[in-house]
Amino acid sequence: MEAVFNPTKISIEALNDRCNQTMSTAIGLTFTKITEQALYAEMTVSEKNCQPLGHLNGGASMAAIEIVGSMAANLVLDREKFVAVGQNIQGSHLRPALLGEVVTAVGTPLHIGRKTQLWEVSIFNNKEKMICKGSITMAVIPTQK
Repeated sequence: MEAVFNPTKISIEALNDRCNQTMSTAIGLTFTKITEQALYAEMTVSEKNCQPLGHLNGGASMAAIEIVGSMAANLVLDREKFVAVGQNIQGSHLRPALLGEVVTAVGTPLHIGRKTQLWEVSIFNNKEKMICKGSITMAVIPTQK
């Protein structure tokens, strides 16, 4: 498969700076790695992103899918001309992640078109077992002048 990203031209620090004081900060999600085919982020299950039983809140998982998929979609565009915005998000919760666990979200492209993109985001626990699998469809629109 052809490379999606050029990791040498993308700074993880810049991605995290761009997301400072946004939903990423609220749920404790930080970008950790980028390869030619995937974007990675991590989040520790804590009081700020869990539900009363001490499991990762499903909404936090869906937010991670949105954040990772959205960022990935915009990284493949010429941002002077286009922006990708969320159009549809879906996810299936497979098993819990417990307080203190670090989960990893991995975003990979399923389709990168001129007007739409489809990204798959899988979330894994410390034992590399999938806890959630989702997808986000992004609409590609011209930037406002």
